Amino acid sequence: MRAMEKVILYIHGMGGGGDSRIPSILGDHIRGVVVRTYSFDPEKAWEEISSWVAELKPALVVGESLGALNAIRIKGVPHILVSPALNAPLYLGRLSFMALLPGVTPLLDRIYRPREGDRQKLHFTFSTMRKYGALRRAALANSPAEGGRDGFFAFFGTGDHYRRSGIVSVRTYRRYFGDNLAFYPGTHFMEEEFVVSMLLPKIIEVLKEGD
Repeated sequence: MRAMEKVILYIHGMGGGGDSRIPSILGDHIRGVVVRTYSFDPEKAWEEISSWVAELKPALVVGESLGALNAIRIKGVPHILVSPALNAPLYLGRLSFMALLPGVTPLLDRIYRPREGDRQKLHFTFSTMRKYGALRRAALANSPAEGGRDGFFAFFGTGDHYRRSGIVSVRTYRRYFGDNLAFYPGTHFMEEEFVVSMLLPKIIEVLKEGD
């Protein structure tokens, strides 16, 4: 199913990176998928991602989990979201005070340490965690509910454990983006069969619509 030479910029989730699984699977089937590791600090991340957008001029942006917020913030392109964690910044902001307690930041850094490879380094400081609220506001300002004109489509797993806490919320998504969504019978981490059978065809469909 190899096809278009258009650039698809993939924005990975927390702890993901250049060797993340979903974009690797996509890259086996379609050309043009670009994924790069960015900073966990939202301000630094946006500087990096903005420079990539200017360089690559993507035809489509795909955002996964917490990375969906950075993807949504990019204007002027269609967006596909996988397990968008739209409410994660609310949790990070509320829990940021814990990072002021001695030993908490090193503990969180150990608990959420990404596996080896080209992966985002996580460092849970008070200042970094607090910045996620501003990222959420900037992202949702580009939603249709706030007057944004870009197209959006999201995939949600019926077995996504983050939906129980509200970190991933279909209700929140619908509030800002409407009913442009689909469910797959899997977890937060979209399984390969659904990447190939659902995400990939949607990407090809959106790229063809842009021709």
